[in-house]
Amino acid sequence: MLTDSERVTRLQAPTGYPVAAVLDTDTYNEVDDQFALAYALLSPRVDLKAVLAAPYYNNRSESPADGMEKSYQEILKILDFLKQPVDGMAWRGSPNYLPAPKTPVDSPAARRLIELALAAEQPLQVLSIGCATNIASALLLEPAIADKIVVVWLGGHDRDWPDTNEFNLMQDVYASQVLFDSGVPLVRFPCARVTELLLTTLPELETCLAGRSALGDYLVETVSGYAPQDERRFGWSKVIWDIIAVAWIDCPEALTLSWVPTPRLVGDASTPKHELCFNHDFRRPLCREGVHVRRDLVFRRVFQLINGSGK
Repeated sequence: MLTDSERVTRLQAPTGYPVAAVLDTDTYNEVDDQFALAYALLSPRVDLKAVLAAPYYNNRSESPADGMEKSYQEILKILDFLKQPVDGMAWRGSPNYLPAPKTPVDSPAARRLIELALAAEQPLQVLSIGCATNIASALLLEPAIADKIVVVWLGGHDRDWPDTNEFNLMQDVYASQVLFDSGVPLVRFPCARVTELLLTTLPELETCLAGRSALGDYLVETVSGYAPQDERRFGWSKVIWDIIAVAWIDCPEALTLSWVPTPRLVGDASTPKHELCFNHDFRRPLCREGVHVRRDLVFRRVFQLINGSGK
């Protein structure tokens, strides 16, 4: 277990670029993961070691397993756009959520994360932009990696928000609890009030990305297909949530964070959504939570990199 001073050091924004990282992503779940994956692959500040496909279940999948497989195939598509090798980079994750508290689901993704963490000379940055299933499973299968990684998770809402009903957190409540209770150094970016500031529009995307690269055209087309037909050009915007995790490494000057005790998530998978809540105990290990993001800085960086003008 890390000492308090070691934890504080570990939770500083990483330097010494490029920084070794892993991206855990439910890539087909929405339209923002594709931006985050491209951002991580293109940033010269990120040394991406692996991309792990996370499960998800909503109207874009038939089951958690189907969501994971669709995410894996979407990872391959983005890698192909950027002419990146697949072997050793893309890994299938868990086909299911944790079936019970502290019961891992083994997968190639969890095993690869363990392997990379144990071999890392510097703390491995684990950028998590989906449910925590793969990461929680790795922590349960090999608890020693908690001292070898930093988890940067887009999950839950601001701690003062009236509820915790956020997609990544609610998809696998047991995995979320493992993440909070494991002692792993945690950087958490809430959705409500913080990450939701990362809004864009179709006119902006068309101006900044369309016609400049095949990848840029694909990302614009993907967002366009997600937009309601009657609103896509007037009064409609889309949050590109997941780029905030990559900005932790690539654009830390855009992020404002606070130091707070790691919350405890009270409830279980059967608890009604409106009753699941955070418990705040000052005896818990410190973590960092995002409180603000300078939206323009992050999008400018993402657009420059996708267009080939970022350094």
